[in-house]
Amino acid sequence: MVLTTTLSMAAAAALINFWLALRCGQVRAKEKVSIGHGGNDMLERRMRAQLNFAENTPWVLALIAAIELAEKGGGWLALVGAAYMLARVAHGLGMDGGKLETGRGIGVMVTMLTQLGLAVVAVLIVLGKF
Repeated sequence: MVLTTTLSMAAAAALINFWLALRCGQVRAKEKVSIGHGGNDMLERRMRAQLNFAENTPWVLALIAAIELAEKGGGWLALVGAAYMLARVAHGLGMDGGKLETGRGIGVMVTMLTQLGLAVVAVLIVLGKF
């Protein structure tokens, strides 16, 4: 069985994580900060955006994989995963502040709803109700 949704979401997550790391690296190079954030607000924001992604994405990927393995996924699962990934990009941009700051709130909201929704679906699958 090929887990196409899981593979697609894992690939997207790897690319987003790379992008978030690159954004940190850009500030590090410009501000000559090798370790930590060096008191630089923008670097701290970008580091938190990447860490927040790393804290939440494994749970989402694990739930997507489990639901797909249970053969209860389908088109809706890919749409949920895509919405999550887009929201994480919005969050990353929003963490910079300024005119894109709304993206941070959108990213947080979609992340929470995605995790909660996928967890509920997983429990319903276990109970034979989905």
